[in-house]
Amino acid sequence: MKIKFAGAAGEVTGSKHLITFNNKKILLDCGMFQGRRKDADEKNRNLLFDPKELDVVILSHAHIDHSGDLPILIKQGYKGPIYSTHATRDLCNYMLCDSAYIQEREVEYLKRKKKYKESGQVPEPLYTMEDAEKTLNLFHAVNYEQSFIVEEGVVASFYDAGHILGSALTHLIFYDKKTKKHLRLCFTGDLGRRGLPILRNPQAIPATDILISECTYGNRLHASINTVNEDLAVVVNEVCKKGGKLIIPAFALERAQEVVYHLNVCTKKGLIPEIPIYVDSPLAGNLTEVFRAHPECFDTKVFDEFIQHGNNPFGFGKLKYTRSVEESKSLNNKTGPMVIISASGMCEHGRILHHLKNHIEDNKNTVLIVGYQADHTLGRKLVEGQKQVNIFGDSYKVRAGVYVMDAFSGHADRSDLLDYIGKIEDVKKIFLVHGEQTQLHAFTDALGTNGFNDVHVPFYGEEVEIPFE
Repeated sequence: MKIKFAGAAGEVTGSKHLITFNNKKILLDCGMFQGRRKDADEKNRNLLFDPKELDVVILSHAHIDHSGDLPILIKQGYKGPIYSTHATRDLCNYMLCDSAYIQEREVEYLKRKKKYKESGQVPEPLYTMEDAEKTLNLFHAVNYEQSFIVEEGVVASFYDAGHILGSALTHLIFYDKKTKKHLRLCFTGDLGRRGLPILRNPQAIPATDILISECTYGNRLHASINTVNEDLAVVVNEVCKKGGKLIIPAFALERAQEVVYHLNVCTKKGLIPEIPIYVDSPLAGNLTEVFRAHPECFDTKVFDEFIQHGNNPFGFGKLKYTRSVEESKSLNNKTGPMVIISASGMCEHGRILHHLKNHIEDNKNTVLIVGYQADHTLGRKLVEGQKQVNIFGDSYKVRAGVYVMDAFSGHADRSDLLDYIGKIEDVKKIFLVHGEQTQLHAFTDALGTNGFNDVHVPFYGEEVEIPFE
């Protein structure tokens, strides 16, 4: 067996791991790389393998950095199955089409910019709506804990990763006819945290020989989720006093629903006044409907408090989901206080850029960062405290307040990762992926301290051979 780390190796986004076994090629995830535009375009267009040679794709979850390059596979000739959970398939129905739509629209926008008009060097979109729609026809949905045959000699099962709706750890069993031996491998995808609202905790997996694990926060401890409502209320109330707007960049998938859920709780408890709250993302609105269609993924508390009693945890009071461009633009002319939740979560694409452009130079306003911000993204620049940023190629002064709340993070932190991995039986070798260099190496040391001595941090494009021993 060979494993080629074709993405999210030594970096965070663009998850792609290629397994070759008995001349069959199995791809775990096909995520979009996010970062500097030039680098991202290069990595997303030029894959480290030939899609036409792939036999199977297995998708851990619907986040774009894990699923967003799937249409590129189809565009470049892949025709095989894409296995995922039911919720992941339903989410990708919206996520991939939205990704294609954004790319098509951004290319149209760039064509109108003077410097691109003069040079004529506007890139084509990575893929189109047609490519995305073809991709969706290849999905095969599988229940959690249901074994399915991937190829001859390869059986897989999904286990709830607790990261986002439908997220899964992928457990694979390989059988080598020549040696008559089995090898068990697990890919975590993105592992969730214990005790988060809405979703269940990560499920335990069967014994595993080889583990490919994310370590986004391998050297970080998150703030407690227990005080998130009170902490959120402090930020909202401060904006209310100023009469400003609270701008929350949030991934349309999971993070937007989490923020809405907590604003709902804060309102019901009287921690914040009932002010207008806008979810300005057609995608987030669509995905919220998918959430409501999959109560089997919810934890007991949310199911008992809301679903069982016919209540909607994602709809209350003055909350409104905006759809049209006209509705979105009208928010710029409304006076505060109000909350605007908009995508994308790293402030790289979508409507959030227009809200930041119109509000970031006003000190009455606040930008609340509630998710991971990859290196070189606009979101990371705001977190780092840069006083001047570029939006759509123009420079803006950052006068609005910028707050960070990492309690919302859906990623396991150092403690969660160590606890989860420590309970997996028979682990012989660990590959660490999906982390910045500081996190990867710090977590390697942490695993060593906890008795895991065979830990490897693969580099981008590295291929390793796994013997059946």
